[in-house]
Amino acid sequence: MPKFKDKKRENYSVASEIDRLEERRARCRDNLDQAEFRHRRVTLSEKERQDLEEEMSIMNDRVQKLDQELQVLRGENRRNMVLSVALLAVSALFYYVFVYCEESDQS
Repeated sequence: MPKFKDKKRENYSVASEIDRLEERRARCRDNLDQAEFRHRRVTLSEKERQDLEEEMSIMNDRVQKLDQELQVLRGENRRNMVLSVALLAVSALFYYVFVYCEESDQS
């Protein structure tokens, strides 16, 4: 049984899902940059530094997961585009065969 979150995502298009994940990735990257800046600039105790490094590790993992999801979605988006172009080409071929070929046969 799929999760509720997955059912909710099924209503989105691939392009809107890509946009949503890119926004989440950008927020995670911003948070990671802020944490790295704090790690470099602020004098922290050993425990605070370890906590910050752990938090940075978690954020790096999230960014990597989002990158993987984006890669999969972009591949799906490419596949959908190729399918759309193929359907358009087949439709144009049928149109040409049935419209132009019948006109030349009637002449």
